[in-house]
Amino acid sequence: MRLLAALATLLLIVGFATGAFAHAALVAVEPASGSLLSSAPQAVELRFSEVVTPGMIRLIDGAGRARDDARVNGAGETISVVMPPDLPQGTSVVSYRVISQDGHPVSGSVIFSIGTPTATKPPVTADGGLTTLIWLARVGLYLGLFVGVGGVFFARWIAWSMTGMMPPRVALAIGLPGAVACLGLLGLDLLGLPLAALVTTAPWKVAFATSAGPALLVAFAAMLFALLALRSAWYARALAIMALVGVGLSLAMTGHAATAPPEVLTRPAVFLHGLVVALWIGALAPLAALLSKPTAATLPVVNRFSGVAMPAVGVLALTGLGLAIVQLEKPSALVETRYGLILSIKLALVLVLLALAAVNRFRLTPALAPDHGAAPALKRSILLECAIAFAVLAVVAGWRFSVPPRTIVPETPLAIHIHGDKAMFQVLVSPGKAGVDDFVLQLMTGEATPLKAKEVTLTLSLPERGIEPMERGASLGPDGYWHVSKVELPFAGRWHVQIDALVTDFEKITLEDELEVAPP
Repeated sequence: MRLLAALATLLLIVGFATGAFAHAALVAVEPASGSLLSSAPQAVELRFSEVVTPGMIRLIDGAGRARDDARVNGAGETISVVMPPDLPQGTSVVSYRVISQDGHPVSGSVIFSIGTPTATKPPVTADGGLTTLIWLARVGLYLGLFVGVGGVFFARWIAWSMTGMMPPRVALAIGLPGAVACLGLLGLDLLGLPLAALVTTAPWKVAFATSAGPALLVAFAAMLFALLALRSAWYARALAIMALVGVGLSLAMTGHAATAPPEVLTRPAVFLHGLVVALWIGALAPLAALLSKPTAATLPVVNRFSGVAMPAVGVLALTGLGLAIVQLEKPSALVETRYGLILSIKLALVLVLLALAAVNRFRLTPALAPDHGAAPALKRSILLECAIAFAVLAVVAGWRFSVPPRTIVPETPLAIHIHGDKAMFQVLVSPGKAGVDDFVLQLMTGEATPLKAKEVTLTLSLPERGIEPMERGASLGPDGYWHVSKVELPFAGRWHVQIDALVTDFEKITLEDELEVAPP
């Protein structure tokens, strides 16, 4: 009992000791990625949308050599990479991997050239199957939390019977090592280390220092409580409740959904959502086992579960809808983002689950009363629910590799201002990276009043890459600006921009400048 009390205290303390965490995004770089500089910068500064922790920072200089003499300083939202004094001319690459406050890595590369650009490219990180292993570990963790803990709670509080406990036992046996694997693999991912580094302390230390570390500890404790609750002891029912609460706590402590503002609403919503999912999914396998050999006690158990399931589905729908609205921000994100696509698949599967649950509740369950022969049909329906529920867990595990639309920082268009004696032009380029870009041209007189033109032509060239001038005619939009859409800029670098504005049949104003296009 002392061990039980200590574990319970630890679970609650860790569960409520979490701070406010979110998902970081890079918002500014100095010097800008793709810059052509006359001399080496003293440092490269990366500014993020929230406080981050440096994970892995790599520098490759203009000669293509990996450098280990760059000094990294982290202060709040800014990571400063101090450059070595002997940085040669050419294209240098700073690759970064920092740790967001929600425990997820944020990575990318910054490219800048000193003097003449060279062919230096960002290093390719060897995945080595790490992504697949992380996904498998999370699926195993979810099995332990929802099938294992939920199944034990069902047995102790709804069925009042330990029949059909083999699936929860197996799920717990998978989930406990799955929680440990999640922690170690997270550390490897955060530091960009190979699988062999699991035997070192570095990945474990960095992973436990994130919000995911304590959350996984709570998840492990919850599954351990459920395992102990399988014993025929007087405190088994209390352990089952504590285990179920641990499921909700572990999910509410970390992750994209729990850390979305306002956390005073999202964390409780995630907590309740997790409880209901465990209650529903955990009951499926034991119910199927009970229906394999129906007795006089089977129908009361099914009725008790049906009575709990109805309000549980309502809580599931409300919390899920609220969290989806917060995460997506707009309906189009359901199809425009990876996160939204995963959510769309999950919603489709959940709708099938709800349809099956409705059939079970209003058609197959009432048929049990007069005739136990209806049990096989109900069992088949529940087994189908089990398969779909597993698919839901497998799909949701993919959220680990996606970014919620609410955290995506809109890219600021690249802007240049060209000033002449007679006119000045404001040019906005979106997204301002190599690839396909859109140009918006605002024409003004020297007094900053709108300049009327009959015809506007945009000419772009990149001599250092052998790209000769290419002309594109602009069209006047309803907003009063001139637009050039879908301009192919195949390379990053310093592009020459020329804008010709035909003001009258006899007067043309031409302004020129340089445009620094960043890598894709």
